[in-house]
Amino acid sequence: MKKTYDCIFLDRDGTINPDSGYISKLDDFKFFEFTIPALKELSLHGNRFCIVTNQSGVERGLIHQQDLNSIHTFIKSEFKRNQIPLLEIYVCTDHPDNATERRKPGPGMFVDAEAEHDLDLTNCLMVGDSPADIQAGEMLGMETMLVLTGRGKETEKILPDFINPTFTVNNLREGSKLLVQ
Repeated sequence: MKKTYDCIFLDRDGTINPDSGYISKLDDFKFFEFTIPALKELSLHGNRFCIVTNQSGVERGLIHQQDLNSIHTFIKSEFKRNQIPLLEIYVCTDHPDNATERRKPGPGMFVDAEAEHDLDLTNCLMVGDSPADIQAGEMLGMETMLVLTGRGKETEKILPDFINPTFTVNNLREGSKLLVQ
């Protein structure tokens, strides 16, 4: 089903890296071993990426902004080193109790990406492990991919009947194989 998207939006924790709770230091961040090869394969078929991540740990006082910036600098450097086109990392640090429309499932980060990179959101894919990831993608007319890493297995059980991911896969590697075969 060879398919190229205008942009593939990726959730961070639980999707491209193990989610161990609030990742507050670069030393605590690592990619799943399949992440870089999977994204590299997708990029060879003309896909580019944005990361969209809720990081309420900043507002909760559990993550220092400087440490979050270090993690994201590392992510950007790994994408660049592997020649994977990362347009941007969009972050929402809102506390869920005081959330703006930037916090997923709100459209804010996606609308910013659409404007800044001239994207057609209806020709994009949202990949994530949480209900908010899938809801955000569906509300914006994107195809969605639920990965069963991170909180994905739990999400699969609790998604309301009216929310149906376009694809459900064990992990990003399986997802990339599905899209490029």
